[in-house]
Amino acid sequence: MKQQTIILTGGGTAGHVSLNQAILPSLQVLGYDVHYIGSDQGIEKELIGEAFPSVPFYGISSGKLRRYFSMKNFTDPFKVLAGIMQAFRIIKKVKPQVIFSKGGFVSVPVVMAAKLAGVPVVIHESDVTPGLANKIALPFASHIFTIFEETLQHLPKEKATCTGSIIRQELFTGDRAKGLSLCDFTTLKPVLLVMGGSLGSVVLNDALRQNLPELVKQFQIIHLCGKGNYDKSFESISGYKQFEYVTTELPDLLHAADFIVSRAGSNSIFEFLALHKPMLLVPLSAQKSRGDQILNANLFKRQGYAEVLQEEELTKESFKKSVHVLTERKAEMVATMEKTQRPKTPEEMAKLILQYKK
Repeated sequence: MKQQTIILTGGGTAGHVSLNQAILPSLQVLGYDVHYIGSDQGIEKELIGEAFPSVPFYGISSGKLRRYFSMKNFTDPFKVLAGIMQAFRIIKKVKPQVIFSKGGFVSVPVVMAAKLAGVPVVIHESDVTPGLANKIALPFASHIFTIFEETLQHLPKEKATCTGSIIRQELFTGDRAKGLSLCDFTTLKPVLLVMGGSLGSVVLNDALRQNLPELVKQFQIIHLCGKGNYDKSFESISGYKQFEYVTTELPDLLHAADFIVSRAGSNSIFEFLALHKPMLLVPLSAQKSRGDQILNANLFKRQGYAEVLQEEELTKESFKKSVHVLTERKAEMVATMEKTQRPKTPEEMAKLILQYKK
């Protein structure tokens, strides 16, 4: 019997790849031949290539979908059209039974090509409101899964289901002792982990580094500063460890952390929730995004999982004050988190996707 095939797509940021990384091994265990379509310029090529070198990766053309005026808005549709043709040829060659899209600009031509090829598509939306790429892709999809119940009100009832969060199982296997050892830390002080996403956050980096002399008196600090943001001038500070980006080390570092300061991408904050880590969220401002992180952060605050500091209010003093409030609320937050529903496993999510195969 011929092995069945599935294509995964999604990229642009680590958030649009992480769920694909999580479910990929489960799909292989279920007997599927997994292929990946992304962008040659996107982070997905590196992430998938490093973690799954045997998985075929196909790079296609994709244009950015902008909500603002740009001359590239007149040329990028041709890139999308080229991407549709490239994806169509790949789909006809690979002959998948179903395609799973995690979103991002590169997913749009793939989903459109799948419709042309008669292959069912399942989409996943992880923010409170659907992103632009998923809004465009939705009419071509068989079904869309969401993390937030609140997202369902923005989607057709007949083709949308809330699954809750899906967490990579390796996160639960992290080891606190290993995480401390990676940083040359001890057990004598609590650990504050600060991260700004796969590309880093200049405003978070600056706010942290401005407060380092005082914060290291109270905390040992793990700083995931983003590629190109490593600063050698801080190497001599005891109790402060910088990483540009981590992959396999992340579970150990998360387990080492007592508190987390982060942007408010939904994949990350649900991982922190699953690990019961008190968090201070600094969402991307509405001027820099469509406001999805603000919605995510505010919802987590209402539910008692997080403190929130809006980027427009981020200063040296407000950062220090918010971290202090976070430490005061640790017991309350952890108790609230422990009452939350168990997240779905990647295997459970994989089986839900495969329900829609042809």
